Amino acid sequence: MSEERLRLDKWLWCARFYRTRELAAAACTKGHIRINGFRVEKAGREVRPGDVLTLPVNRDVVVIRVLAGAARRGPAPEAQTLYEPVED
Repeated sequence: MSEERLRLDKWLWCARFYRTRELAAAACTKGHIRINGFRVEKAGREVRPGDVLTLPVNRDVVVIRVLAGAARRGPAPEAQTLYEPVED
């Protein structure tokens, strides 16, 4: 598949930013996540490689670039290949 697209809540869960998909969906619906600078309020919003996500992690705000979609939730080293941090 040349254009990988995935629901935002599922991608966040697979990339291990949230312990459960329900927590990821809740963060999306509360408007805590931004895609390419635009606030997201739907967990079903599609994310694809090249998108820039801004999200809270613990007490910090993290900006990352999506590198790939995820077929499954794998171990942490595999999850870290799905994104890269964006430097200011």
